[in-house]
Amino acid sequence: MPELPEVEVVRISLDTIICGLKIKNVDILNKKLRYIISANVKKDLKKQKIISVKRRAKFLLVNIDNNKTLLIHLGMTGKIFILDRTKKVTFKTSFYYYSNFLRKHNHLRIKFFNNLELIYNDVRKFGFIKLIKTNDLNNHSNLLNLGPEPLSKSFNFKYLKFKCLKSQKNIKNFLMDQKYVAGLGNIYVNEILFKSSINPRKITFKLKDFEICAIVKNTKKILKKSIKEGGSSIRDFKGTSGQDGYFQQSLMVYDRENQSCKKKTCKGKIKKINIGNRSSFFCKNCQK
Repeated sequence: MPELPEVEVVRISLDTIICGLKIKNVDILNKKLRYIISANVKKDLKKQKIISVKRRAKFLLVNIDNNKTLLIHLGMTGKIFILDRTKKVTFKTSFYYYSNFLRKHNHLRIKFFNNLELIYNDVRKFGFIKLIKTNDLNNHSNLLNLGPEPLSKSFNFKYLKFKCLKSQKNIKNFLMDQKYVAGLGNIYVNEILFKSSINPRKITFKLKDFEICAIVKNTKKILKKSIKEGGSSIRDFKGTSGQDGYFQQSLMVYDRENQSCKKKTCKGKIKKINIGNRSSFFCKNCQK
């Protein structure tokens, strides 16, 4: 599943390409996703202009000039393609990229007046698309209980310490919980905890101040680096230019079971355990 950096790369790609474009027509090709695509999507988007493309946690927010927002979640295999019918070029914007995507898995097509088309394609149908009033975004059920954005000023030592002291979760599950921090997922939480030298099983209220500081600092540092490098291509994520995201080359622990720790002073190996039904990777020598 794409995490914050991958969704942010898609957001940047979409905002660059479709912002300011006017929608000619919309086709619902297969309404069956996690939630049924409402017929209102077709009616309310027609002849409207794209104002901006934003992101909240792992959600894409495509803002339209009629005070409506297209809320998109990519789920496990959702991907967005931009087709240029004039030049016969396809821009790849999504996680789980395939060069020859199967059209039978296309769910939504948005046609613009400049001959570009946006295609939402989803093989496993775990993603979803909703059209909601822009003014109602903050109170919408999918966004209402989200924690602060990890790259925002709201995600800081004071906030994290307060939340950790009130929690008895292990730090891995805590950081994965969207009500505490919005947008983090399994790959990046593994990397953040390694960089912070914290065992993923450590209970949050037992964290020292310097460990909380390290989590905040490394969360921001790792996410910024991943966004700059185009995300992780664990599942062939690509941006609009078709280039791989190459942050996966910087991964220190994720999916490196039984491999040597990359810290020069450590002779340990990466261990894999299950926490909350998710694979967790860590170095028992470095992460106490």
